[in-house]
Amino acid sequence: MNLTIHASFLPHTDPDVSLAFYRDLLGFEVRNDVGFQGMRWITVGPPGQPDTSVVLHPPAADPGVTDEERRTITEMMAKGTYASIVLATPDVDGVFERLQAADIDIVQEPTDQPYGVRDCAVRDAAGNMIRIQGVR
Repeated sequence: MNLTIHASFLPHTDPDVSLAFYRDLLGFEVRNDVGFQGMRWITVGPPGQPDTSVVLHPPAADPGVTDEERRTITEMMAKGTYASIVLATPDVDGVFERLQAADIDIVQEPTDQPYGVRDCAVRDAAGNMIRIQGVR
């Protein structure tokens, strides 16, 4: 088999704020921006990696989700326990400085982990956990 990761999904609470975080702060390209019935799905991805995308989506869009489940999802998003993604960079400290200057929610400053990576963690405006690991 030859499988690749094409898209991952992260919920957003405000599409414009999420777009500003991923496009303007992280430098991702906007690949698609689709609206339907007052909701928006925004596909972004790192430059130079056209086959890997993150879809920022409205968490309540699934018609199978009950009102109680929507409340639970909203609560988990606010706590940062609903969704996450791990990104990689050769310059964790530089990326962290840029994020810290933007006054976003810092979870962990760059740290040398006992399992062999240096990483940091932040939350986007929707509460999604973003871990950024160093790669050589």
